[in-house]
This record gives sequence, C-alpha cells and structure tokens, in this order.
Amino acid sequence: MLMNWNHKLFSKALLLRLFRLVSLLALIGYLANPLSALALFDECKSLFPDQRIPISPQVGRDLCFDSFAVYYSPQDKKPIYVVQKLNREQFSAPHPRRTNQFYEEARLPFAERALLSDYRGSGYDRGHNAPAGDMSNERAMAQSFSLANMMPQARQNNQGIWAKNVEEPTRHYAKRASGDIYVFTGSTGNQGSIGRSRITIPAHLYKLVYDPSKNSAWAYWIENSNEAMMTPPISYADLVNKTGIDFHLPIQSESTQNNSTPPAPSTSKTGQNASQVGGWYPIFFDAYSAEKVNAILNSIKAGKVASVQIQYDQNAELAKQIASQLQSQTQVAVELSQSSPPDTPGVTYERKRVTIIIRSKAN
Repeated sequence: MLMNWNHKLFSKALLLRLFRLVSLLALIGYLANPLSALALFDECKSLFPDQRIPISPQVGRDLCFDSFAVYYSPQDKKPIYVVQKLNREQFSAPHPRRTNQFYEEARLPFAERALLSDYRGSGYDRGHNAPAGDMSNERAMAQSFSLANMMPQARQNNQGIWAKNVEEPTRHYAKRASGDIYVFTGSTGNQGSIGRSRITIPAHLYKLVYDPSKNSAWAYWIENSNEAMMTPPISYADLVNKTGIDFHLPIQSESTQNNSTPPAPSTSKTGQNASQVGGWYPIFFDAYSAEKVNAILNSIKAGKVASVQIQYDQNAELAKQIASQLQSQTQVAVELSQSSPPDTPGVTYERKRVTIIIRSKAN
C-alpha cells in the first residue's frame, strides 16, 4: 500500500515537472518568434505597392514566398491577407503543371499551423488565397499549396463563382494592364471552425485589385457559401471599412474609390518582373534519384540548409530511404511527416510521391 502511494506521488511530481518544461519551451518559442500587429515582410517588400505594408487590427506572422506574401493569423489558422504583384510577362510563359500537393507550413510553430487532417471530411475546400493559376513557375506553383495560403471555402463557391468570376477576370486584367498590378486576397467573419486545430470558417471572401497606372482600385466581396451570388465590385473605401485593414493605397479621389466597375486596361507594354525570395523550396521524388539526393547532401554540406522535412502519403519506404541517407551522412535535422489528403472531385493526388521541404539558412 505504501509503495503504491509513493508511486502515485512520484508520477504526479514527474507530470508536474513535464508540464513546467513544456510551458518553458512554449515561452521560449514565443519569445523567439513574437507575434506582431506590425508585419515587416523584410524579404519581400517589393510585392507591396510602394513597399508600404498594410496595417491590420489582427496580430499575425508575416511569411514571404517567391510570388506572394502571407500575413497569417495564428488564432484563425488562415491568412489575414495575401498580396501578389502581377503583370502580363508572368502569364506569357508556359503555365507550370498544377501539383495539388498540399502541405503544412513548416516555418510556423506547430501549435499555430493548419494541418492537412483539419480539412479531411470537413466539407470545405482548401481555398487558395494566392491562386495556383497565377503561378508562373514550378517553384511558385509548389509554394502556393502551403496550408498557410489556404482558407476553408465552400466547395461550389471555390470551384465555381470564385474561380470563374473573381480569379479569372483578375488574371485577364493583369494580362492586359500597362504595368504591374497588386492584388490583396483575404477573408473575414466567423462561421465556426473545422478540425482539431479549429481553423476559422470565414463568412466573406474578398479580392482587392489595385492598378497604380490608373490610380484605381476595386474589390470583389463574396459570401462564403455554396449559394453565393455575384454582386458588383465594391470600392476600396468600403473594403477598408468592412475589414478594418488599411492597405495604404494612394487612392486620390473619392470618385475613384466609388467606381465599382474595373476600368478598361491599357494595351501598352509592361514593366519589370518580381525578384524571387523565400526561405524554403520543395524537391519532388516519384522514385529514388541519386542525383537529387546528392544535390541535397551537397547543399547541406555547404552549410546552406537549416532543416529538412520529408512529407509522404503511401510511399513510406522511399521517404525512410531518403531520410536514412541524409541522417547517416549529415547532422542536419530531418523530420518525417505522413499525411493522406482526402480526394475531392476533379482532383487526383500523386500518393506515391515524396516531397522534400528544404529550409534554407538565413544569409
């Protein structure tokens, strides 16, 4: 009886120590990665008009990608807004193959991430903020499938009215515009949540289009439902009032703000391409490739790699083979992550594919 009592006391003491340790680690992680309502976007300011960062009432994290930037809400587990800089040159090149390889954003603390399992069986699509259809190269295409770029979107809305009446017209405008245009996409409101991570289901979706050459801006404002109806674009001022976000657009006149019809684009030639930024990149394996593995090893040995995450669905053998080779020849941290995204109408997944996420060291 005494031994049982001592065992219980020991167990309680051990649990208390573990709880304190976890709390300390969480505090250290928070201090190392503080949240801010003033996003910096140091690596990708060129994606913003005049390199001016919007001011949002929500606290979040800034994430730079090659062709877009995300201001991410750790509370809602979805973007507060996503910005892109588009022009006709980006759409003149052959369009890269759509990967459909969704993955969790490894740069976020685990407790703040949206997970693949959160969307499984939820009835909601993983709706892109920066659309895959806007991506001009394979790397940007792959990055667009980060869950940090997704929001829970009503399925018929995502594949119907949003794709055909919002995303496609925006692309058409960029193809005809006289220079760079800037596009902000996001969502607001709360209709509950999905998954164990409790990803907020937004009530409304928006896409703000700004053309500096015409000093003109307009916004699509759509209900997040399968029954949503298309309505005329709203003004920039109306969008600021609805979202509480000051996008810092230099709109000069109220008459321009109240123009709810996108202006006719010019047909003159455009300006320059955006430079590429981003602290990570994916490498895909449909079968073992010594050449690809050696390239990863060379990057690690050159001191360019901070960590490696290996994501797989049904090909555990290949994933473990690559992990074993990397771990046996280097000291870099290698994480194995298995996930099985649900099938959706019109989308097929390469379930035997293994995706290696290479996290680069900061320069």
